This record gives sequence, structure tokens and C-alpha cells, in this order.
Amino acid sequence: MRAFISYSHNDKAALDRLHVHLKNLTREGRIETWYDRNILAGGELDAEIERELEASDLFLLLVSPDFIASDYCVEREMRRALERHAAGTARVVPIIVEECDWKAMRELRQLKAAPTDGKAISAWANPNTAYLNVVQELRRIIEAEAVPAAAAEVAHEPSATRPSMARYRAKRQFDQIDKGDFRDAAFATFKDYFRRAIIEMDSIDGLRGRFVDRSATSFGATVVNSGHRNGTAHISVHCRSSQVALGDIYYSFSENAGDNTANGGFNISADDYEQFLIQTMNVFGRTDERLTPERAAEVLWNEFIGNAGISYD
Repeated sequence: MRAFISYSHNDKAALDRLHVHLKNLTREGRIETWYDRNILAGGELDAEIERELEASDLFLLLVSPDFIASDYCVEREMRRALERHAAGTARVVPIIVEECDWKAMRELRQLKAAPTDGKAISAWANPNTAYLNVVQELRRIIEAEAVPAAAAEVAHEPSATRPSMARYRAKRQFDQIDKGDFRDAAFATFKDYFRRAIIEMDSIDGLRGRFVDRSATSFGATVVNSGHRNGTAHISVHCRSSQVALGDIYYSFSENAGDNTANGGFNISADDYEQFLIQTMNVFGRTDERLTPERAAEVLWNEFIGNAGISYD
């Protein structure tokens, strides 16, 4: 997607930081950004900005007091972006950089802002967590837009020249080394997910989080919801390190739980093509949903914070 970035020059530092966090998306070829500093010397400013306002399919508004105070940003760039958003030819994403009166602007108030809940980047304990939240939201948008675009392209391609859309997969057998590698990589994904989620949670008013990296095969976390009577939850997560274990990855909802107890876990399974995780609900039962490590980490995180009266949408 080609993204037009509308910003006040007083927010240059925020613009530069956004580009740092967008680097993965630009490196992957998922997004191409444009802003007025891309205009070469001798270029006609108004003409080139007008051209990009019509050519871009994603508009990122870096909203701040200086942005709102800029007639050019609001009356020209934002207004045209919102017109195209209303016509369905582009998407507008307000990115709240600094606390300001943006909710008083009806056009912006109706849009879902980033980071989460429109909480200004400057209000986060760690601004990098806020920028990560923005980038994750943009990645979701890009991936959602890519699916119908690809389908439309195939639908309009002459059948005689249309390439096959089939994905080739070769059957294989997974040995114990494959399983061990998958388990270790999955546990690393769990650990990284919880570490990042705790950092984000710790920046939200009324919530506190603590992450403890105990060893190469164990980590723990605690969350506190000050607004809930039973608002404290603990978890200890272990990775299988011997033949005697309660799962490939297993967990207890208690602090510093030993590796000989568990409230549930995840076991590695495989078909003829790939490995995946199956959640073990308790000692006697399991669910048969196939989970990627990322999805399994999300499932466990939601179950964990639910014990403290917290939900994540």
C-alpha cells in the first residue's frame, strides 16, 4: 500500500521514529510511504502533494496539537483524505502522537485511532511499545486489503493465461529433532509474546505487570488489576526439558510453580505436512484445535489475564 503521511513539521521526531518502526513493512514491500520531504528541490509543492493525495490508498495522520493547529494539514490534506475514505477509495488512520483535542473533531472521532483506544504515544511508559502497536495495526490493515485485491486480480485474469493458485506441499515425516526444534522455537515465541505484552500492560493506568525470565526453559508473569477485587493473577510456564514432563509446553496459574505441576499445556502434533500445537485443557482432556505458536501464546495470555478480570480484544 502507498501511504501518505500528513504531519506538522514540529512533529518531525515522531515522523522519524515512525519510519524506524515501519522498516520491516517497507523491507517486505508491504508499504511505501510518502511525505513532503520526498519532494525534490525545484518541485512544485502544491502540485506534487495534490498528486499524492489522489494516488495514495492509505493516509496516516500524525495527530498532535501542532497538527490540529495547521490549516494546511487539516483543511487540505486531512479533508481530502477523509473524502476519499468516505468514497471507499482509501483508508485513513489517525495516529495520536501527543495529547490534544482530537476527539472534538467529529471526522476523526468516528475513526478507529492508533495506538489502542487512541491513547497518545507520548502517554505510554515506553513509546516503542506504542509504535509497535501502531505497526501491528497497520500490518492487519495491509493483510486485510491484500486478500480482496488478490482475489479480484485472479477473477479478472483470462482463464487461458491464469496461473494456478495452488500451493504445493510435500509430505514428510517429522523426527525427534524436528519436534525438539519446533518445541524450543514455540517456547521462545511464548516467552517473547508475554514479555512484550507485559511491557504494554504496565503502561496502562490501573494495570501493572511483571515478567520474570527464570531460565532457558521457564518464565513467569504477574498482572495486577487494581480495579478488581481479585485482580491479581500469576502464571509459570515451562518447556519440556526431560522425559518426565506434563506437556511440551505447560503452565500453572501460580507464582514460582515447580516443573512437576500444571493446570494445562500444549503438546506438539503433526500431520503429513506440518507441525502444530494442541492445547491440553487438563490432565484428562484436550481441545483438537490446531494452533501456531503465535496463536497458542495469544490463547494462553488471554486465559491468564482473565484470571485478573482483564480482557484483550
